[in-house]
Amino acid sequence: MRKSLLFMLFSILFTGMGNKVIASTVLDTQQNRVKHYITQRGNLTNSFHKFTYEKKGCVAFLGGSITEMEGWRNMIQEDLRKRFPDTKFQFIDAGIGSTGSTPHAFRFENDVLKKGTPDLLFVEAAVNDHTNKFSPEDQVRGMEGIVQHARQINPYMDILMLHFIYAPFLKQLDKGIQPDVIMNHERVANHYYITSINLAQEIAERLKKKEFTWKEFGGTHPSQFGHTFYAKAIESLFDHEQQNMKAENLQAHYIPEKPLDKSSYLQGAFIDIKEATELNGFKYIESWTPESSVKAGTRKGFVQVPMLEAKEGGASFKLNFTGRAIGIFCVSGPNAGVLEYSIDGKPFRQMKTHTPWSNKVYLPWVYMFDKYLKPGQHTLIVRIKEGTRTECQIRNFVVNR
Repeated sequence: MRKSLLFMLFSILFTGMGNKVIASTVLDTQQNRVKHYITQRGNLTNSFHKFTYEKKGCVAFLGGSITEMEGWRNMIQEDLRKRFPDTKFQFIDAGIGSTGSTPHAFRFENDVLKKGTPDLLFVEAAVNDHTNKFSPEDQVRGMEGIVQHARQINPYMDILMLHFIYAPFLKQLDKGIQPDVIMNHERVANHYYITSINLAQEIAERLKKKEFTWKEFGGTHPSQFGHTFYAKAIESLFDHEQQNMKAENLQAHYIPEKPLDKSSYLQGAFIDIKEATELNGFKYIESWTPESSVKAGTRKGFVQVPMLEAKEGGASFKLNFTGRAIGIFCVSGPNAGVLEYSIDGKPFRQMKTHTPWSNKVYLPWVYMFDKYLKPGQHTLIVRIKEGTRTECQIRNFVVNR
């Protein structure tokens, strides 16, 4: 793939606060000049230094199904092996279909940090944050939670934020409108000086030039052909970083004094479902699978795993926890019901857990009961409302400490 391309960096534009837009012109086999939309705020010096001089590195890939599937992630892993042939890499594959920045923020500790401390972290969430209709506030809170948590654990960690394409973005980009979710994630990238690549913009322009069709690209979940364009843009940034890398000591990244949103999930984590008490109709299932009569798919990591499950209205449990926000990471299937919940003895409120996709798949989903609690100890009571749908399967409780 790399031999068929000539990479030429033709301009570096300064856009305030040290941000640099690398407009990388690529001459491909069709002789078409194409820009990669790379905004270089920080750099990848720390990770590339470790790969080059310490001969070891940990690289994590946090995202949804486009990261989980075979494609750009595998291509980048192979590219890194070729760039640093003597380096021993640990790759942490943390892509889970249907998940966006809010689930990422809460599972980051369990799915990434418990496996290793990344030197380089890739993160993407724009497609799922948009399609799952997370609010603009939550798009910031989730992404900021990931970034802040990462930098608290390892101030030297390099982070690269990616924005992928899907059909609704195309309609906006064709009109010259940048999708709000990308702009919200870019707010976080700006605040923390994180380099980002707007792949949605690049692919939209390529499609407009009729270099290929949406079908040939592969759509939201690209074909291998489509994934190569994602990988090429990242490799172009790698080329730039390698060419400009200096043999200097590692430098801690900038961490702002204040977050963008004080309610961001800066200390997101799981609470084990075994912490639930006073189970009434809820049962702990060691290895959960849907009933054979239910014709709905499942997601990797959310089947044949422990679940806290109930199937009848009136079922309830209690959870004592410490934190500033509380919710559940559940699978929303065909019979996902309405939950009634109370925190610290306040009146019960309701939460619908059935989604537009629930009839087809047990969808991994985070539902937040309260995002604005005072720090400290709290008590949560949850029960299932009587109705036509009365099921609930909980994989983890999520808490912002």
